Amino acid sequence: MKVIMKETLSAHIAAEVRARRAALRLTQQDLADMAGVSERFVRFLEKGKPSVQLDSLTTVLETLGLELRLAARSSEAAKALTRETIPEEAGQ
Repeated sequence: MKVIMKETLSAHIAAEVRARRAALRLTQQDLADMAGVSERFVRFLEKGKPSVQLDSLTTVLETLGLELRLAARSSEAAKALTRETIPEEAGQ
């Protein structure tokens, strides 16, 4: 699974949505109509606007046959959080 850094997430989603829409030969308006969102929303999404509504985003992704997945990070911050929330077994 490809790891996406926080600052590039919206750009990555934008590129994937644009590429999939183009592969399906849909206009932004076609996609908007199919997903039940505004053409403006699709345009903002494809430009990588970082503040989009999650429900609208998931609807567009579903329409394009894409999905958004979350995975636990292996960063030091995530490891530290895991250590704080999962108590060590007794006797260790």
